[in-house]
Amino acid sequence: MFIYSLPIFFTYIQLGTPLDLLLIALLIYLVIYLTLPFIAASQERECVPLNGLSFYKYLLYCWLGSLKLWVVFWPFFILLNSSLYVTDMLAMQGNFTVSSWDEVHFILLTPAIFWALCVWRNSTHTKSRLSAAGARFMTLAVFFEYALKLVIRDDYPRIFFACQDIMLDYASCF
Repeated sequence: MFIYSLPIFFTYIQLGTPLDLLLIALLIYLVIYLTLPFIAASQERECVPLNGLSFYKYLLYCWLGSLKLWVVFWPFFILLNSSLYVTDMLAMQGNFTVSSWDEVHFILLTPAIFWALCVWRNSTHTKSRLSAAGARFMTLAVFFEYALKLVIRDDYPRIFFACQDIMLDYASCF
């Protein structure tokens, strides 16, 4: 019965609406939540304490999956997203060209991959499966954002970079 109602459902709700995006995001979150390993509180692995950790040991233990999830997730999340936000704002104001915007995003791709792998490895070090699934979902959302930036770069550079206002350096928008 449900399979026969799918074409009616997709005709009623146009593809590409915010509701569709919300449904897809909830479905991805549900899949991530269901695929998380179930770890009881008595079976939690020991985490490395943060006292006296150098920066390099911190990065090592992040990579090895030996830290609590919040210690790995929040510093990288704040730094990466603030860097991406500042880069986009500078590009929209006309301080960055398209090629320099590409270079900054390419440079930030390596820490994003490192952060995603570290979050997935450390996601078992939390008491709540909801927060572990949320952290994993946010790492996937960063890569979705990178995909959207590629679409902007290829299809909409004149709108995003305000190339209509640039008369002398119009070629930098391509």
